[in-house]
Amino acid sequence: MFLHAPSVYDFRKKPIFYGPVSDVIPSSPVFEMYPMGFMTISTYLQMAGFKTRIVNIAGLMLADEKFDAEERIRKLDADVYFIDLHWMPHAHGALELAKIVKRHHPNARTEFGGFTSSYFYDELIRRPEVDLVMRGDTTEIPTVKMMEALSKGEDLSSVPNLVWKDAGGKVHDNGLTYVQEDLDNIVFDYGVMIKNVMRTMDVTGSLPWYGWDKVPLTSVFTVRGCTVNCAECGGSNSANKRVCCRSHPAFRSPEKLAEDMEGISNYMKAPIFIVGDIRQAGQGYCDRFLKAAKERRIDNHVVVELFNGASAEHFSNIDRTFEGGWSIEFSPDSFDESVRLALGKGYTNEAIEKTLPNAFRNGCSRFDLFFMTGLPQQTRESAMQTAADAKHLWDIVDKDDGLFIYDSPFAPFVDPGSRAFEEPEKWGYKLRARTLEDHRRLLDSPSWKHVLSYETVWMDRDQIADTSYDAAIVLTNAERDSGRIDDAAADERNDRTEVARGIMYRIDDILRIEDPEERDSKLWDIKEEGVRMMNNTITDKNDLDWTSGSIWRNVPRIGAGLIKSLIHGRH
Repeated sequence: MFLHAPSVYDFRKKPIFYGPVSDVIPSSPVFEMYPMGFMTISTYLQMAGFKTRIVNIAGLMLADEKFDAEERIRKLDADVYFIDLHWMPHAHGALELAKIVKRHHPNARTEFGGFTSSYFYDELIRRPEVDLVMRGDTTEIPTVKMMEALSKGEDLSSVPNLVWKDAGGKVHDNGLTYVQEDLDNIVFDYGVMIKNVMRTMDVTGSLPWYGWDKVPLTSVFTVRGCTVNCAECGGSNSANKRVCCRSHPAFRSPEKLAEDMEGISNYMKAPIFIVGDIRQAGQGYCDRFLKAAKERRIDNHVVVELFNGASAEHFSNIDRTFEGGWSIEFSPDSFDESVRLALGKGYTNEAIEKTLPNAFRNGCSRFDLFFMTGLPQQTRESAMQTAADAKHLWDIVDKDDGLFIYDSPFAPFVDPGSRAFEEPEKWGYKLRARTLEDHRRLLDSPSWKHVLSYETVWMDRDQIADTSYDAAIVLTNAERDSGRIDDAAADERNDRTEVARGIMYRIDDILRIEDPEERDSKLWDIKEEGVRMMNNTITDKNDLDWTSGSIWRNVPRIGAGLIKSLIHGRH
């Protein structure tokens, strides 16, 4: 049983103001999006003869305020409950789900996996609600070995990457020894999710995130690991070496990647996000992939990532490949070159300025550009200037070009394993959380500002929060001045930003109240207003959606895809 937890359990029964922490990702501040590993590991287990099910507890809790998560878990029946602790914001909810599982299924085992689990494995395995921790980023085969050993009642000491407790509670660490060199034997099959829905008739509980059925977005993965070494990123090259013992990235072959996209296209005409810059493994890889994808005549809209600037030729090649159109995602993080270079992103503003028109002149339909507040070397003035410079970027492309620029706080945590987390003083960070328990406690704070795990030598928490709101207003005004939105839309967004800031200030005042009952009562008074603001705080989150039909419009294609999978023996 694969269970995905909300960031905080139970967020519906706590007075929490999330703020803009998820304004630029598909899921809500509850972080109800489960990792792709749920599908790939589930596929391997099914191929090995095990029965699996995915239950997105977070998504179900969002969909129905009366949904009883504990009762649902009580009614589930499994030998092993897999709970992802991949992203740090689940440090509270994931552990609470494990406690619920242990309360109602004391003889079952709880297993944790994911990047955060791999980093904090030693602290995690010593918690009474955790029985097993699987380390690493390619754990499909080790998980099958673990389940085979458990089903036969065998000793677990031969299972690679596993940390476990024996019957007496003694901890054993088998070491992280299984690290795949490439990803070609990983099966990325959305049919697993579709068949899960058909078997359980639980549509909402199977969805990757709440609302995915209405505006679906799919993904394929070029790589696990990374060639880039951004200081703040937990998925960087150095972080992967430290956490996953990955000395170099593991790529999926270009032909397999194109095959993955064709597989998705067989099931549904939803946008396909290619995770990882297709140039990361070299130009030869990129050329082979575009050739293979073109041969397969994929008609889905395709979203391509950039890790640095790109030429007109690169975009022209992409345009000749994808019949359903294409978009770009690019995260320079700052328009201040000194900040960006400090992060480890070694390209200039000139590269960004050339990339934008290069893309639109060669067929790009949409270009998303992301900036952040709370970075190394970033002062308030630098952050504000980045927001103001958005007008310059909008002005160098045509008014009808689909350029979307976002600016959000670097929140809520500095990624464990990143260079900034390991050497905070070197990067100008002052960390408020070092252990898993530290992060878990911060997540239970009533305001996103108080959840922040860091300050910098350039801005304290108050300044980071205020600058995030101020930069949002400057960005919105720049969008209006560029003729992208009208006065009414800009005023509405700026009003929301100021309301959100006002809620944050009110919570600051409430937290100074010494009487706990009065303090809690006043926090609950603003709960409803905070919930209303949770999805669109400083941006219009609808801008993140690609135009696509709901999964229900894809039913005929899904049926045909399932038939194809049966013919070809796919699981």
